[in-house]
Amino acid sequence: MEIRRVGSQSSTKGPVDWFTGTVRIDPLFQANAPTRASGASVTFKPGARTAWHTHPLGQTLIVTAGCGWVQREGGAIEEIRPGDVVWFPPNEKHWHGATPTMAITHIAIQEALDGKVVDWMEKVSDEQYRR
Repeated sequence: MEIRRVGSQSSTKGPVDWFTGTVRIDPLFQANAPTRASGASVTFKPGARTAWHTHPLGQTLIVTAGCGWVQREGGAIEEIRPGDVVWFPPNEKHWHGATPTMAITHIAIQEALDGKVVDWMEKVSDEQYRR
């Protein structure tokens, strides 16, 4: 058994290569072999968002606070709120983040395939974000 006490893992800022705006990442758990799943609590300030990306084995988001947006390539922007659970299938190109006026926090869970959990792509432009 392993217990990770609240505050025992440092928060990090979302890297500017992968995020637009102010993003805080709080690690929750890492994959412990033979498991492949890892998770983090991610908070986006208003207007903040990820770049377009995919996950080799998909991703689950559990919204815990605020209001945000998600979009898969070719789809409409969808609003998400606390209690919503979003699943992106493997290799589905998508982004997620806050709305222009509200912050959002979600738990992100993904599995590693050959040590890789995400493939980052181009940033979501302001024009794409404001549609």
